[in-house]
Amino acid sequence: MKDDVIKDKGAPPKLTEFSDRLRDEANEDLADVIPTEATKKTQIIAIYGKGGIGKSFTLANLSHMMAEQGKRVLLIGCDPKSDTTSLLFGGKACPTIIETSTKKKLAGEEVQIGDVCFKRGGVFAMELGGPEVGRGCGGRGIIHGFELLEKLGFHDWDFDYVLLDFLGDVVCGGFGLPIARDMAQKVILVGSNDLQSLYVANNVCSAVEYFRKLGGNVGVAGLVINKDDGTGEAQAFAKAVDIPVLAAIPQDDDLRKKSANYQIVGTMDGPWGPLFAELGMNVAEAPPVRPTPLSQDGLLELFDGSDTGAGVVLEPATDADMRGADAKPKQSLEVIYDDV
Repeated sequence: MKDDVIKDKGAPPKLTEFSDRLRDEANEDLADVIPTEATKKTQIIAIYGKGGIGKSFTLANLSHMMAEQGKRVLLIGCDPKSDTTSLLFGGKACPTIIETSTKKKLAGEEVQIGDVCFKRGGVFAMELGGPEVGRGCGGRGIIHGFELLEKLGFHDWDFDYVLLDFLGDVVCGGFGLPIARDMAQKVILVGSNDLQSLYVANNVCSAVEYFRKLGGNVGVAGLVINKDDGTGEAQAFAKAVDIPVLAAIPQDDDLRKKSANYQIVGTMDGPWGPLFAELGMNVAEAPPVRPTPLSQDGLLELFDGSDTGAGVVLEPATDADMRGADAKPKQSLEVIYDDV
């Protein structure tokens, strides 16, 4: 690449040439990575979805069910809101890794496992945390959080599953870490039958596809449909992007009330037990596959045109439009320098 871009050692490289080369590499068709079962003892699974779509609800109940099935599960919240573990711990907020690390550092102390990791019903859980609103970069906070996890011995821990709860609304590289750096073996999407949640899911599929073209190995294991009202858009989306539906959690008043009251429903002796037991089995067995993300128009075609504003024609604006009807000519703001 260096010889192609910098032809003259005396001339500075042009950023556009690097950009063009990277774009060409990303668009180049490489050999597919054949979808296979995860081979590592610990399956690290990253879960993405639109904010408020129900990732935390899904993960709290899924992790609890997996623990009841005899699996060792670690749930890590990777969202600055730090609300992944709230349902699991009955509404109680556990100290975040970043917040605890800061306090311990000021006190001249080391962070211990018991300061940041807590357990209930066989599930181990922690929150990475992040900066307060307007006071830092959330993505950088995630990266810092994983650095602290490594210092605590993350790679020596013995778990069957590590579930990472990420928000999917942003394109920040910190939140895309599991995909970009092959930290996870597979990705699970949580969505519903609404355009915005599927828009986010499609964006995550695009990110997975982009890094697969660059030689990455992370794939999408499937979609969990939450608050399923039976209209079918999420099912159609999964079929269009070539990923399976792992579970369809219905839009049910009982689930809504229990979630609002921080009650776990992913338990063997409850009425929703079979649903989450099947989800746990599907999550464990689903291989990571390479998705085929949709274009913007392709995504909109999944919905009724009357719901998405189909038929609207883009009308280009003119300079006169921008200046207004009563605009008057103004003197140029160009600065003219005297000859020196």
